[in-house]
Amino acid sequence: MSIQQYKHILVPIDGSQESELAFEKAVAVAKRNDGAELHMVHVVDTRAFQNISSFDTAMVEQVTETAKQTMDKYIAKAKEEGLDNVAYSIEYGSPKVVIANDVPKDLHTDLIMIGATGLNTVERILIGSVTEYVTRTAVCDVLVVRTGLDNK
Repeated sequence: MSIQQYKHILVPIDGSQESELAFEKAVAVAKRNDGAELHMVHVVDTRAFQNISSFDTAMVEQVTETAKQTMDKYIAKAKEEGLDNVAYSIEYGSPKVVIANDVPKDLHTDLIMIGATGLNTVERILIGSVTEYVTRTAVCDVLVVRTGLDNK
C-alpha cells in the first residue's frame, strides 16, 4: 500500500487572513509531498465590474497589478521556506468556477487548499461562499484550512 502523494497543489489567494493560513499550510504540505508543485491563483471577479457604465479597463489593470504584487510576495515567501516548484496565475471570471473546475483541469490539480470563508450566515445564504461551492463541486480533493500551522 502506498501513501497518498499530492503532486499539484492549488491555493486560491484573495488577500484575506483565511487565504494566508491556507498558503502557509499549502507550503508545508508541498514540502512534505516531496517537491510537489504549489500553484497559487487569484481570481479577478469580472462580475464586480459589470455595473460600471463603461467597463473600465484601467480599474481592471489596477486590480491585476495589485494582485501581481501580492503574488510575488507569496512566491518569495515560499522560496524562503525552501519550496522551488511554485507559480501563480491571475484569472478572470467567476471565482467559484475558476477555482473548482477551470484551473484544476488545466493544471491537473490533485489537491485544493482553500481558506474557510469569512462570510456570515446571511451572506452565505444570499451569495453562497466560494469555499462551500468548491468543496461541493471540485474535480479533486479539497482541504478547507481553518487554522494556522499550530492548528489554532
